[in-house]
Amino acid sequence: MKFIVCLKQVPDTMDVKVDPVTKRIVREGVPSILNPYDYYALEECLRLKERYGGSTVAISMGPPQAEAVLKEAISLGIDEAYLLSDMAFAGSDTLATSYTLAQAIRKIGDFSIILCGREAMDGSTGQVGPELAEHLEIPVITYVSKIINVNENQIECVRLLEDHYETLKSPIPVVITVIKEINEPRLPSLKGMLRAKKTQIPVWTKQDIGGNDLQYGQDGSPTKVVEIWRPEIKKEGKIVKGEPEELAEAIYQELKKLGVA
Repeated sequence: MKFIVCLKQVPDTMDVKVDPVTKRIVREGVPSILNPYDYYALEECLRLKERYGGSTVAISMGPPQAEAVLKEAISLGIDEAYLLSDMAFAGSDTLATSYTLAQAIRKIGDFSIILCGREAMDGSTGQVGPELAEHLEIPVITYVSKIINVNENQIECVRLLEDHYETLKSPIPVVITVIKEINEPRLPSLKGMLRAKKTQIPVWTKQDIGGNDLQYGQDGSPTKVVEIWRPEIKKEGKIVKGEPEELAEAIYQELKKLGVA
């Protein structure tokens, strides 16, 4: 079996900057980390190999600095990693991103389960996993909280819905997106960190993975951001003094003015 995990590097800051002309997130010069939800997908990928054997592969699409998250994956025990980096991929929305990942996965080939985090912290759409499955024409199971069993033909798992859990079976190959409940991510070992330091991460461009030029980057992105702004946060406070009964009445009157009492 071959287990593939898709990883994304995201800005390590709440003060995200946006280019006013292109409407894209500015990533250059901003500290970056592995998307928090992807840690759980990465851990589950490793656990699948430990339970059922086979091999593991990590892939990420992004600028050259995204190599760092793949090095981290190697340090945790991933066997192989590939970085998809090309100016042709710039400006990709979720549809173009999923197409690029799908082309790389086709090149890798012979996969059983593809794992993704439930969503990316910098977009929070949760669309890439399902769109990836659509491009590859295979099933998808979202919000997986537990993998019960996997064999050569089928996966059985539990997924979380709004108010209950459900147990599903699906033929493989399959794409799954996982939630934080599924596991507790491990820390890298010293041996793993040394291995990661020595590992050269192959970089694949558009020419390496082939496909339709019009489905990459901005050309393949039907989503257009027409306006973006920083919300204004207004904070104000009021000090109320007096005895407990007076305080309670004063607070009640203030809440009435705000329409919440």
